Amino acid sequence: MDLLELWEQMGVSVKLLMGTLALMSMWSMGVFFERLFTYTQATKQSKAFAPQVAKHLKDGRLKDAITVAQSKDYKYSHLGKVVLAGLQEYQFQRDSGVNLDRDDLVDAVRRAIQRATALTSSDLKKGMGALATIGATAVFVGLLATTLGVINAFQGIAQTGSGGLGAVSGGISEALVGTAVGLFVAIPAVWFYNFLTSRVEFFSVEMDNSSSELVDYFIKKTD
Repeated sequence: MDLLELWEQMGVSVKLLMGTLALMSMWSMGVFFERLFTYTQATKQSKAFAPQVAKHLKDGRLKDAITVAQSKDYKYSHLGKVVLAGLQEYQFQRDSGVNLDRDDLVDAVRRAIQRATALTSSDLKKGMGALATIGATAVFVGLLATTLGVINAFQGIAQTGSGGLGAVSGGISEALVGTAVGLFVAIPAVWFYNFLTSRVEFFSVEMDNSSSELVDYFIKKTD
């Protein structure tokens, strides 16, 4: 029995479940490759961004550092978004004319950086919930198809009055295909989720380190 014949023998409910699994598979693949592109760009742009902004800050050119952070060349850079928030807050407090002491100024910058870090982390995790859901539920969708296939097999027995192989083969085939497709969808989704989660955790460490370095820079600058 080839796949086309097997598809034709499937019940409507099992076909709907197979279609659902196909959509889940395409969704997980789409999320994975979109996130992979975003993370690759974030890594590449952040590597180029860090030395440039560090040079401007070392020379005391704060506005030039802000210009670099605002450049479209670094729109995917997670470090650029966090550093930009801190630089802009510092510049705003300086230009506002409000005389804040060093601790208040540094706290304002730190809060701005924390907000930017939270927003950037949330953006980096976009689509991850879908991957987690697919990885957790695809197996159960396949098991539901398995259950329906077994039901069809018993209906075949009831209609023929025989428990021979011919009466149950179609239902058993549906059941096995349902289980296999569910696993085929769930396993890559779990792999994708774990891989992308490790990348997000690495980005979070990088953002925390950059945030600490920037805060230390402003503490020294206001001494």
